[in-house]
Amino acid sequence: MTHPRIGFIGIGMMGHGMAKNLLAKGHAVKLKAHRNRANLEDLLAAGATEAATPAATAADVDIVFICVTGSPQVEDVVYGAEGLLGAARKGLLVVDCSTAEPSSSARIRADFAARGVKFIDAPLARTPREAEEGRLNTMVGAEPDDFRTVEPVLKTFCENIFHVGPPGHGHVLKLVNNMMAMSFAACIAEAFAVAAKSGLDLKRLYDVVSVGGVNCGIFQMMTSKTLTEGTVDGFKFGISNAQKDLRYYTHLAETLPVSSFMGEATHQSLVQAVNLGFGDKLIASLFEAQEKINDVKIVPR
Repeated sequence: MTHPRIGFIGIGMMGHGMAKNLLAKGHAVKLKAHRNRANLEDLLAAGATEAATPAATAADVDIVFICVTGSPQVEDVVYGAEGLLGAARKGLLVVDCSTAEPSSSARIRADFAARGVKFIDAPLARTPREAEEGRLNTMVGAEPDDFRTVEPVLKTFCENIFHVGPPGHGHVLKLVNNMMAMSFAACIAEAFAVAAKSGLDLKRLYDVVSVGGVNCGIFQMMTSKTLTEGTVDGFKFGISNAQKDLRYYTHLAETLPVSSFMGEATHQSLVQAVNLGFGDKLIASLFEAQEKINDVKIVPR
């Protein structure tokens, strides 16, 4: 298949750019808007067609991509009324680009396999900007033959593609990656709260960390724009999504079982931020949560 026919479910912040690049690279794309229809019109103008249901999305295509928030949404797409499972046919390939719970993915994979359908996990990294530019990263859990089939299609919207192991390993790796990223972010927010409460100059803290071993991409995304511009949008990831990912991570650790003190603490810091009203904001708003909890000023206003 030089240009496999694509079904695509979920054209949100990431999915829009992915679908746009699939169309630009010559793929026929059939879309099912999951919740947000605002991103639909330009894709239809570029040649995409629209399907009314997940089942209709799977008709007459070779590969279906799912790009929704998490496991409840994936399960709805698969098992819901007129879902993908009901339209499953031998030879269809389903690729889940969501950040999902491995136990849920394993059940979905088994149910698809009973109908001759391959279910691949290919969660994403980077931001909506890189999705639009076709420069996402993905970590793929798949059998080698299935990876070879899907890799050329992933190249239409990914810069770096990692085959990380058999089915399921993509979702596990994404959760481990996100646990580290969110733990760094929560740690940075707490450290700045302590520094602010002590009266330390936060710009001097930033300067020292930026030239030392603690410096990293997460530190810069959290702090650079916050301290220089007084904004909290440098880390393009939502707090509610992070809370969901850490819940999946801590559940995975529990089921293995592996102790997870850092993961649990990070999860609870995100739960606290959501409960304080910051769930719809981006990760650097953990600074705002710390300000509210500790009566300190971190973000210059």
